[in-house]
Amino acid sequence: MKALLLAGGLGTRLRPLTENLPKPMALIGNRPWLEHLILHLKSEGIADFVIAVKHYPEMIRDYLGDGTSLGVRIQYAVEETLLGTAGAIKNAQEFLDDRFLVVNADIVHQVAIQPLLDFHLEHGGAVTIGLTEVKDPSQYGVVEQDPFGQIVRFVEKPSKEEAPSNRINAGIYVMEKTVLEWIPKGEEVSIERETFPLLIEKGMRVYGKVIDGYWLDMGTKERYRKVHWDLLERKFRLPLGGKEEENGIWIGENTKIGSGVLFVPPVLIGNRVKIGDRSVIGPYAVIGDHCEIGQNVRCSETIMWNRCRVHNATQLKNCIFGYDLELGSKHILYEAVMNRWAGGLQG
Repeated sequence: MKALLLAGGLGTRLRPLTENLPKPMALIGNRPWLEHLILHLKSEGIADFVIAVKHYPEMIRDYLGDGTSLGVRIQYAVEETLLGTAGAIKNAQEFLDDRFLVVNADIVHQVAIQPLLDFHLEHGGAVTIGLTEVKDPSQYGVVEQDPFGQIVRFVEKPSKEEAPSNRINAGIYVMEKTVLEWIPKGEEVSIERETFPLLIEKGMRVYGKVIDGYWLDMGTKERYRKVHWDLLERKFRLPLGGKEEENGIWIGENTKIGSGVLFVPPVLIGNRVKIGDRSVIGPYAVIGDHCEIGQNVRCSETIMWNRCRVHNATQLKNCIFGYDLELGSKHILYEAVMNRWAGGLQG
């Protein structure tokens, strides 16, 4: 089955990290999330991909190419204007088979796809929506289902007391191509707010199934941090680069560590990193490839992308730094989110 990855969102809530970067290319554990997603779906038996792109599409193309480096095949459907989730699917129509998988590529997850497909084949409807259960449904669109899993209606952001369930759209769908007949071409259309309710109204039979596995929308800085802390705690079992030197301390290749450096787990250090004498790294620190950390630096609860440079005696706590950022000596930063774009994603 072919998978369509929706990667055209602007990622406004993650700015400045996504100011000049497609949101699915934000780093998770020192690698772009979109790369992790493709490799996971490949492990689930999917080898053909279509990526719907809009925001800085050349960055995704330059990094992934035709998919050869990952052992898959990739085609691209480019949006000239913002088309929304349903419009992006319609725009990719020429690349899609009679039945296909759709994945919102800026939601972090690691779920089994086959049970969703099996359920779809069993009920024979037009769409199966992967659902996830949340503690507080009041911030989401909630589904109401009959005993057989068919979705009766969507309720947008209900109060806890009025919510028909705690099940929400997880952004993963198995779809029949006939659904595309109900989506106008070249228009901005939301699949959640417009297409799915229309299909239900027309009797097209839309079903939902709760997915098993990790799921989190990384759309805010707080959730982006949580994804990383879950990763370091191994609640989210995404493969980590480097070697686990001690329990909860992963060190990449060709990394140079000065004398008296203390790692407080959990910590993930990328490849070709330099860390100066007597620095304390962790707990909860993710340092990207080619970073340089000076002497006597304190770095905790902080995510640092590739090629950052931190001078001596700087203290960092609960920060997120994008590519190529340089910090002077003796700075004290708390909850800073900063980005300085200076080049491509490679390396």
